[in-house]
Parts: sequence; structure tokens; C-alpha cells
Amino acid sequence: MSAADSEVLYEVRDRVAYITLNRPERRNALSQALTNRLGEVFTDAAEDDEIWALVVTGAGDRAFCAGADLKELNQIAQEGGRFPTPMTGTERNLFELVLEVGKPTIASLNGPAVAGGFELALACDIRIAAEHAMVGMPEAKRGMGANFASVLLPRLVPRSVALGMLYLGELMSPQEAVRWGLITAVHPSERLRDETEAYVRRIVANAPLTLRRYKEMATKGWELSVPAALRLNVGPNPYLSSDRVEGVRAFVEKRPPRWTGK
Repeated sequence: MSAADSEVLYEVRDRVAYITLNRPERRNALSQALTNRLGEVFTDAAEDDEIWALVVTGAGDRAFCAGADLKELNQIAQEGGRFPTPMTGTERNLFELVLEVGKPTIASLNGPAVAGGFELALACDIRIAAEHAMVGMPEAKRGMGANFASVLLPRLVPRSVALGMLYLGELMSPQEAVRWGLITAVHPSERLRDETEAYVRRIVANAPLTLRRYKEMATKGWELSVPAALRLNVGPNPYLSSDRVEGVRAFVEKRPPRWTGK
């Protein structure tokens, strides 16, 4: 196993892919190797028809993810290497990749989600947080750019709230983030794993093709006009699927459906 492989734990269990950032000694900061490995596992999960939803979390309880590994970036700069700049070079932007995964994605925030760590969480559909999981974009205090968040945040919350977070670079409590819809629910740390598991199990109890169509429609139709979005031909067609036949039959027969994803 390579160092990058050990920094990302990947497990598939009962239709759900569990992805864990495993650098607790560095507050799960995004090194270049870890970022590249995350791109690989998210791509693998997206392409695996046996996986119906994804959960990403961090190891330990000190942080979900502290953002980019600034010590590594400083070393790159001092050695005269190419500084990683968003949306340039040969590698695709990780957060854009996660945003476009055609299946439900949940970020389980086991600790603070800061800078690139918060951007990773924002790229997911649902965010469930521990009580101490502060969130924020301190890039203005570091001379960085918050490339992904500066585009996505104003689409998720009122413009003044988004720009306040970006301009000030201050952290927001998970309770306040719930108020603005940035976080779905907050739980005591000791209950976070079980609550996340209960939530994702409620998701995958539903028809997987319908879930995939919802995700693709919501993502690709985000900025389109309503008439244009309604005419998108995206994702699998649940109306013609075996699961649609099974779902209706199960309802009539008053029993749980047995989904096949076909």
C-alpha cells in the first residue's frame, strides 16, 4: 500500500461507499497525494453501479479537514516548484469532480471543516456535523483564493452572507450554518457516526435510479431556466425501469420494495 492509499481509507458496505481522510496528525489536511487519491476513489465510486451513495469523513475528532497542506505548499514554493493553482494544469479540480458525482453524497463533519476542507464539504449534497465542527473560509487571511467556494457559496446562501464569510475569513458555528442551510443537522460527537449512518440508510432505501436522476437533474439544471431544465435528458430514466415496476407493485402489495438498480 502506498502512502497515498493509507491516507484515504475506502470501504464499500451495503451499497454505500465510505471515504475517510486519514491524516489525523495533520488535521486531515489535503496534501497533493491525498487530493489525487480522493479524485481516484470518488471516480471509482461514481462509476460503480453497485454503489448508491457516498459518505466522506475525516479520521479522529480534531478536524474533518483543515484545507490544503500549507506546509507542503510552502515547501513547493521555496523549492521553486509549480504552485498548484485551481483549474489549471493536468489534474481536474477535486471539488468540481465531487460536485458532479451522479449519486447522493454526504459529508460527515467530525470536526472543523476549513478552507479547502469546507470546499470539499460544500461539494457534497448533504452536510451533517458534530457540535464542534466549525466551518469557514479563512483564505483572505492567508493570501489564497477560495476558488470553488467563491463560486458556490453565493449560490447556496444569500449573497451578503457568502461574501461576509469570504471577506472576513472567520469561522461559523455549525448551529449558525444550520440556520443558513449550509449544514443539515448537528449532533453530539459521539452520535455523529450513527446519525450519519441512519441518514444514508434512509437514502439508499429508495430507488437508486431515481436518486441518480435527481442528482444529475439538480446539478445540470442548476442555473438553467425552468423550461430549459425541464427538457434536460439527464441520468437514467426511472419511468421505464424495472425498479419503477417493482416500486409500484410493492406499494400496492404493502411491502418494502426490492430494488435492483435496473
